[in-house]
Amino acid sequence: MRLRDGLQLTASALLGRPLRSVLTLLGVAIGIAAVVLLTAIGEGLRFYVLDTFSQFGTRIVAIHPGRTQTGGIGGLLASARPLSIADAEALRRLPHIEAVVPIIQGSGAIRFGQRSRSSDILGSGHELAAAWRFRLALGQFLPPPRDGRSPPQAVLGHRLRVELFGAANPLGELVRIGGTRFRVVGVMAEKGQMLGFDLDDVAYIPVDWAESLFNREGLMEINVMYRPTTTSAALARQIRETLIERHGAEDFSLTTQDDLLASLDRILAILSAAVAGLGGISLLVGTVGILTIMTTTVGERTAEIGLLRALGASPRQVLGLFLAEATLLSLAGGLLGLLLMALLLGALHLLLADLPLRPQPLFLLLALLLSALIGILAGLAPARQAARLHPVDALRSE
Repeated sequence: MRLRDGLQLTASALLGRPLRSVLTLLGVAIGIAAVVLLTAIGEGLRFYVLDTFSQFGTRIVAIHPGRTQTGGIGGLLASARPLSIADAEALRRLPHIEAVVPIIQGSGAIRFGQRSRSSDILGSGHELAAAWRFRLALGQFLPPPRDGRSPPQAVLGHRLRVELFGAANPLGELVRIGGTRFRVVGVMAEKGQMLGFDLDDVAYIPVDWAESLFNREGLMEINVMYRPTTTSAALARQIRETLIERHGAEDFSLTTQDDLLASLDRILAILSAAVAGLGGISLLVGTVGILTIMTTTVGERTAEIGLLRALGASPRQVLGLFLAEATLLSLAGGLLGLLLMALLLGALHLLLADLPLRPQPLFLLLALLLSALIGILAGLAPARQAARLHPVDALRSE
């Protein structure tokens, strides 16, 4: 039997029962479309989260007071010295440092005239905007301290400025934050939300004023941005040595941005695989459909198989014919699934423009290979059953 004859025979078998073939490949198409679509959504969410965390820069070491693991009886005997503004200034003198951002976060009422709004208040240093890549829409960011004390000045987020001042220019106006008057020196450009936190509804004040405003003994966090001339591991070692010398013990914890992004990437990759696995359930249904149809086809075409064997077709050729039929059926379902996936992606883009979608070309190729593999696996048992039929017994069934 020539290859062309075998392909014609396979095609005629598929086209001879069009409704059955369409319904069978539709099961594979839905499975392929579900897997690729859910994978695109999972990858889109993964890159969105990683990009969100990377927007503040990737060369960051975060320092928090207290160890991750505490000693003593249930941690009762462990003590930690709070991080101070003096610690931040000491870290600023280390080599390869680009910026040091001390942070104290809280919330409170911010008033201007008769208007009041409860918003987040972020106490920080004068390098925050440059270090976190924040842009200003009006004015300037907080100035550096003068004579060891920062002037009572504030920078407003975009939403906060609109709520308190409307379209008026807020620069130079006095707002009351926690009972203290601050002069507005700048307005941040619109930033949006990050994982549910509205970056536009924030008032930025000097960290020393935030320390007294919230009656804190120390900082909540220190972010250290370093130059590309060093590595996060080398800088973390220098920071650890400096703070141990100042505190007398390692009563703090360090987290590099590389570690954070790597951990997030691993978690989100597992989540993406789990989401794709959910779509694989529909692929399983398509596989069972091909197996059922091919098993039925072998029973219906027993006499045809006997005739082929009587004319000289070998068991291997009969096996190849039925495997080719199952594979072509599954590949057609894969192509239809990719077309269905493209239509669904277009519809989601129109209806949910903010939904992060990231279809991967490699996944499209893998989807086609997967559909071919499904056809081979599902058609193998029926094809072997057909190849084992004895010509005389098969012809006698007619």
